[in-house]
Amino acid sequence: MRQEMARREEAELRRSHQKPRSPEGWGLLLALWYLAFYEPVITESHLRRKNIEFIFIRFSAWQYAGCDKLWAGLVTTLCHSIRHHFGALPLSVYHVMGTRPRFASGFSQKEWVLKRGTCLKLWGMLFVLGAGLSVLLVAILVPGIKDHHALKVVGSTITSLSGSGLVLGAFSVLKNLLVSEKQKIERLTNSEKFTSQLGFMSKVRNEVEVLVDFLAFMEIFERRRLRVVMEITSLDICYPEKVAGVLDAMNTLLSDANSPFIFILAVDPSVIVPCLEQTSCMKGLADNGYLYLNRTVTLPFSIPEMGARSRLQCLEAAVQTREDLMYRIITSNVERRRAKCQGVPVVPSWREVDAEAVRCIHEAFRCLHDGADPLTRYLPTNGTHVRRIVNTIPITLRLLLHRAGNPGTPSPRAAAAWVVLADQWPCRLSWALQCLEDAWQNQPTLDFSTRSLWSIFQENVGELSALRQPLHNVLSLDGDSELFQTFLASDFPFTACDAHTFLGVTVNLDHSIRHKMGLLRGLDRLQ
Repeated sequence: MRQEMARREEAELRRSHQKPRSPEGWGLLLALWYLAFYEPVITESHLRRKNIEFIFIRFSAWQYAGCDKLWAGLVTTLCHSIRHHFGALPLSVYHVMGTRPRFASGFSQKEWVLKRGTCLKLWGMLFVLGAGLSVLLVAILVPGIKDHHALKVVGSTITSLSGSGLVLGAFSVLKNLLVSEKQKIERLTNSEKFTSQLGFMSKVRNEVEVLVDFLAFMEIFERRRLRVVMEITSLDICYPEKVAGVLDAMNTLLSDANSPFIFILAVDPSVIVPCLEQTSCMKGLADNGYLYLNRTVTLPFSIPEMGARSRLQCLEAAVQTREDLMYRIITSNVERRRAKCQGVPVVPSWREVDAEAVRCIHEAFRCLHDGADPLTRYLPTNGTHVRRIVNTIPITLRLLLHRAGNPGTPSPRAAAAWVVLADQWPCRLSWALQCLEDAWQNQPTLDFSTRSLWSIFQENVGELSALRQPLHNVLSLDGDSELFQTFLASDFPFTACDAHTFLGVTVNLDHSIRHKMGLLRGLDRLQ
């Protein structure tokens, strides 16, 4: 969008030879002058302008999830961002003296028309104020007239009445300068009328209309189109009523045909649709959340599945957030070099153990970065899951090294693969581990250490299929079932012994899932 903005700006400059203006520096004074004394006109030349400026606003719904009305947070964010972009002074002056742009009559190309009524009022007030001051000064200073009390009263009255209009105008500008639109809406939400909605929505609507008219004024002043692009994120982790409220606010703001708003709704439909279907906004739509989204979203764009290169880039971005890994290994190398230079014997300590852990962590990450390694095929496409894996691998390896005492300690690559397995297929892995635990308890004399997890899962997959209804929500957490088979059957054939080693250090697997599966298996056997 930024590239398109720059391209259009260059093309418009070549076409019209007019540079866009900005309300900064001398441009601010010019904008205030036009706000006070001129009325904007939408001409044919303005409609032909193709250059555009996008005002980007980020709205994280989770930050406002605690308020009663989440959509009120959206409106306050919109008002605050526009005020911050253009400055408080132009918007405050527009509240008091600004006028909404009107369309030109005929083929006139004049974009600014003098507000004669405002100028006459101002000159009239200044003339009356000057006359009042003159009468008052004459009554006070001229000898022989100073004793006339009535003249002093007339002069002071005229001065007060004429000056009060100017003072009230300045006071209104100062009030709007100090009290922003965001504060006005927050004050309305805190009032007692908010619970009954008495006149609340109309007042919020008026504030939004003022912003829309102000943007139309600034379009003519800046000589380009203005579009407010609001990116809405984290909506799929809010309560259903709040999700519906935000979508209603979007529809309200977009109801005007000439609305300058563009909403980018970054959500997971599989989460949003059930939320909408739980609320009352589905009446008349056959309780179908997909129908509601289709009527709300005018340009759907489903992000395609992430390719191998994009997965590695996402992984690299997540690894770069772990600067502590690089910092620790560098400091340990410096301390070791300093000890050798001073002739001090290096005694293995927790720093040495930490350096070994960092080495293993880097080796595990190298496997994830290696495009030729089969492990990269199983990296998730969701950025949150990638960060979860990146944050879990160091903890898992440190716990493995802490518990190490036998020669069969798994390699860093195997530990990374186990973390990916637990993240991508928590239900199927929990089922295999539960079946393995039950088999050990029922037949303690048999040796299961060499058996593969995949063979154990295959033996009990029919029972899991029978329990798919009570385990429906847990099964929906798993990834592709064919990839699970390829993972355990060929690429990473973990054995029961490996599972026993990893189980004590697996921190990214919800162990309550196994507990629930154990209870269901026990109840099924009782029946």
